[in-house]
Amino acid sequence: MKSKFLKKVSDLTHISRRAAFSDVPERVAGKESAFKALVRERYSCRAFKPNPLTQGQIDEILEAARLAPTAANRQPVHVWVVKSPEGLAKLKGATDYTYGAPAVFMVGAKADAAWVRKYDDKNGAEIDAAIVGTHIMLEASALGLGNVWVGSFDPARIKADFPETAGYEIVCLFPVGVADAQPGPTHAVRVPAEEFSDEL
Repeated sequence: MKSKFLKKVSDLTHISRRAAFSDVPERVAGKESAFKALVRERYSCRAFKPNPLTQGQIDEILEAARLAPTAANRQPVHVWVVKSPEGLAKLKGATDYTYGAPAVFMVGAKADAAWVRKYDDKNGAEIDAAIVGTHIMLEASALGLGNVWVGSFDPARIKADFPETAGYEIVCLFPVGVADAQPGPTHAVRVPAEEFSDEL
């Protein structure tokens, strides 16, 4: 009788702990989160198959970008998806690094719409654009698509060839598509953990 009672108490305690999520550390100990696995496996892809993105894929990436946090929620960012043959041809005049991708996401920042830090007048537009770009990169990876962050481009040429970007500084480009390349030899190279951070 006593053992059955103790078993019921043990069961109730277990259920209570699960309901309160107090056993989460024990359940996830040693397990890599889905997010960490994603960022570990994601790599800069520099060759793409010609397969076009579906509208669904484009919409998912844009929605992830739209949901990105920005300083004071000002959202001083705009994204242009370059996917037409004409648009991609123009873009190749501004950068050598589209890598044959069927679509390139251009992220622009609008400085006069951004939050400004009062202590030193630091404008947050470029940082906000970088956060949006990171969401683009990671959502594309989550969809199984190759991608690469491109910062080498001629901003004046983009401004001239894409008048739609007037008023924005293009911060980054993201060629996206079905990967046709493997990670580079330095993909997994990282600064040792003990050198990367400190606890103060």
